[in-house]
Amino acid sequence: MRVLVSGLINLETTLRVNGFPIDYNPVNYPFLGVQSRVSGVGYNLAKALLTLGNEVRFLSLIGQDSAAFLVQEALRGDGIPAHGVLQQLRETAQSVILYEPGGRRQIYTDLKDIQEQTYPPERVVEALQGCDWAALCNINFSRPMLEVAARAGVPIATDVHAIGSLDDAYNQDFLRAAQVLFMSHEKLSLSPEDWLRAVGQRFGTPVAVVGLGERGALLGLRAASEIWHVPAVFTRPVVNTIGAGDALFSAFLHGYAQSGDALQALKQAVVFASYKIGVASAAEGFLNAEELRQWVNRIQAQ
Repeated sequence: MRVLVSGLINLETTLRVNGFPIDYNPVNYPFLGVQSRVSGVGYNLAKALLTLGNEVRFLSLIGQDSAAFLVQEALRGDGIPAHGVLQQLRETAQSVILYEPGGRRQIYTDLKDIQEQTYPPERVVEALQGCDWAALCNINFSRPMLEVAARAGVPIATDVHAIGSLDDAYNQDFLRAAQVLFMSHEKLSLSPEDWLRAVGQRFGTPVAVVGLGERGALLGLRAASEIWHVPAVFTRPVVNTIGAGDALFSAFLHGYAQSGDALQALKQAVVFASYKIGVASAAEGFLNAEELRQWVNRIQAQ
């Protein structure tokens, strides 16, 4: 599969804490509990899809600062094409993720001035040529790309993450454009099942998935008018659940593009996401296609 990915890159710092809520203490020494990595939803998708064997064209915006050097080094190290990553911001976005031993996390993301930026449209048109899918993350510079991809006949996949209303103004463009739509259960105003039915009725989304965290994921298909629950699986102990949704989304898109079987793709994606959360960083812990196949076979044999 050849896929265009447009989304955020940030410098991510993860901090292991004893638990939530956090008691005040003036000084703490969490040895080996603080890490900084290049991450961000767009980066995570690009790296996961590339690791699974897909061709990736990656569009993103970073700063004119020292963090940009770390991003460029990470892109080279991970083999992610950097042609579409533009130094257009004053500063590169940053995030801090606190996580406890059970894997629960709390995210703080500083987008700097990225939401006021636009991505050069001529570069989008060029990057879309020959693509099978456009994975457009719900950040402002991706918004104009929805129309460009639609005009080019390239199907759109997106993840609107923790959403609570079908009338959410920020995400309307993404909700209406997506052929594959992912969401988190964490802020839904309805039960996940009723939410999927409402999404189908309002937007006619062909394929919609709600991630349920430790309970797995729900799949809704417009053509079948049915909802399937795919339970979570255990591959290795949980370290940090940050990036689980990105892993689920990318592995699903990989499998669905290959087979057209959404239910089977989601079953494989649940395995992929389970393995990924065995590390602290959102941009690490990805299986390649052969490793994923072996894990899926192992889980099915249990």
